[in-house]
Amino acid sequence: MTTRRWSASRILAWSFLGLALLVTVFPFYWMLRTALTPARDLLTDNTGLWPHHATLINFRRVVGATSYAQNQAAGGSGAQLDFLLYLRNSIIYSTVIAVAQTLFCAMAGYAFARLTFRGRDLLFGVFVMALMIPPIFTLLPNFTLVKNLGWLGSFAGMVAPSVLMTPFAVFFLRQFFLNIPREVEEAATIDGAGRWLQFWRVVVPMSRGPLFTIGLITTVWAWKDYLWPLLVGPDPNTRVLTAGLGIFLQQSPNSSPDWTGLMAGSVLTVVPVAVLMVFFGRRLVESMNFTGIK
Repeated sequence: MTTRRWSASRILAWSFLGLALLVTVFPFYWMLRTALTPARDLLTDNTGLWPHHATLINFRRVVGATSYAQNQAAGGSGAQLDFLLYLRNSIIYSTVIAVAQTLFCAMAGYAFARLTFRGRDLLFGVFVMALMIPPIFTLLPNFTLVKNLGWLGSFAGMVAPSVLMTPFAVFFLRQFFLNIPREVEEAATIDGAGRWLQFWRVVVPMSRGPLFTIGLITTVWAWKDYLWPLLVGPDPNTRVLTAGLGIFLQQSPNSSPDWTGLMAGSVLTVVPVAVLMVFFGRRLVESMNFTGIK
């Protein structure tokens, strides 16, 4: 039985990783700490690592489980967040984009990897160049298009710019499809399978890891998206959680923002994504390895 020697370089590496983890996690911890602090104690009890009078009142008043008088008594602004409605909208928004985008990007990536057609390399180069275009540049044209289609205030308008594909996802999946042995598809061709059947029956089952990775990354991105849903989905029936938090802050007095309520709403918004990463984070890391097919 061998023992691992702790050299100076190993100790330094682990110390650096520990410090990086602390810097990354501490803001989320402080957000939770602020959410558990009574609004009246926010300025007087701001030095300890844990509030002296921890309470769940901020979470209760954010989700509308308290009355206006109770909010005022707790030191809040009286603003409330229709959490369940906005949660439903965020789930619909993220799920539709993740599922549709993963599907269409997989088909596009497979076409660039396996099909031969005129202008394929040029078209793929245009896709790669699109990675260098900041999303803010496409905001106004997309908004104008959605407005002309009459989709403002609807889920169709919210998901329209992202539902088909993104350059990164197409590039990511193409690189994986290029590593799939062609012999597998040639064997399927001998059995009489066409390209469409090869894609669904052979390539997709072998690509579950990368497809899951793109789906998870897209879900997290869509869940935290703020500006586009705020512009296109102002109606409460289509408002997502991130936009709802902005509305919640605007309902607070300008002289005294409701930071404890805002942090409570932020914690509730982060929880679903954190649960996804905890349960599927390891599979996400494993699927980033392009060496070999299981």
